[in-house]
Amino acid sequence: MILRKEILNFINNKNKNEFNPFYVYNSLLIRERCRVFQNIPYKNKTIHFATMANINPRFLKIIKEEKVNVALNSTLHLKIAQQIGYNNKDIIFTSSALTRKVMQLIHNSGSELNVDSPNQLKLWVQLFPHEPIGIRCNIGDTIKPYSSNSGFYIGKESRLGFTREEISQIDDKSIINGLHLYVGTDIFDIEYFISCYKELISIASDFPKLEYLNFGGGFGISENGEKQFDFLEYNTRITELMSEVSYSKGYSIRLTLEPGRIIGGEAGFFICHVTDVKNRSNSLVGVNASIVQFPRPLLYPDIAKHPVMIIRDRRQLFDDYDHSTTIYGCSTYSRDLFSKNIKLPKIQIGDVVVFGNAGSYCASSYLEFLGFTKPKEYFI
Repeated sequence: MILRKEILNFINNKNKNEFNPFYVYNSLLIRERCRVFQNIPYKNKTIHFATMANINPRFLKIIKEEKVNVALNSTLHLKIAQQIGYNNKDIIFTSSALTRKVMQLIHNSGSELNVDSPNQLKLWVQLFPHEPIGIRCNIGDTIKPYSSNSGFYIGKESRLGFTREEISQIDDKSIINGLHLYVGTDIFDIEYFISCYKELISIASDFPKLEYLNFGGGFGISENGEKQFDFLEYNTRITELMSEVSYSKGYSIRLTLEPGRIIGGEAGFFICHVTDVKNRSNSLVGVNASIVQFPRPLLYPDIAKHPVMIIRDRRQLFDDYDHSTTIYGCSTYSRDLFSKNIKLPKIQIGDVVVFGNAGSYCASSYLEFLGFTKPKEYFI
């Protein structure tokens, strides 16, 4: 991976003998990703960034300027979104096992809510009789579901959403104004997306006052940066599909999408310094950061393989990537490992290590487990 000139210059300007680890974001790339979704030809649509991917207030301000709203699942994120200036239907709240108090809070905020189970729907009806509500659906019984990074989001292995049987048993379907679906994470197969969407659409005719179909997110980012999601095909296919749905219903159905990691993942970088090197059967490289400051490899140890770049003497190294290297953190925690057995140049103390694809589920997932300072985040 080649560092863009402005990112490399920023890192070099920060490099004064030894610095604390930090994140830096390419704001333009975040904006470009927002515009990809805004450019979907289907007119009746809303795009809501999934804040669990990144809750940095500056990040949210950037996407708000691009007219992208937010989707969230916690009251803390609700508070932060409101402080940024998001209100009412700008916010979609989809979660599970809500308490009465939280449900009342979401209702009073004016946010659009999708409930997760028959009991949650009963609680809503008790609290707010005859008021419309959305439901999260699990349509995995007729599709072979993909296993995603966090397990299954649809199908019998998933705890999330109404099953088809539970959907059929809803007494008053006229209060359901929206159907929500989330098929998985880091998916590139557009045919799989469309097949899942069609399964959700197959039950849309059962709801006479349906206003929206929320297809969630899950758009793929490859770990090595070599594969790109085909937005041209996706945007064409989703427009065709929604146009057919609206035609069959006799009125325009709103399309809602909740992209998460795809918006900022490739725009972010985590930067730290090499402070120790142990030459054994492979090179063991210690840095002045801990995995709790860059937690995605800890949360997803089997799949989180972030591209690594080395800077020495203010220049990115491109040659001699043939040394088997493990990069470890500055604690004694046995799982304080950023990457294992990857090919890098022969590293020296004082080199700068840059991890790519760090803009989502990294700084937003910061842990206090080992007591390290939360890294600063910069936007350029």
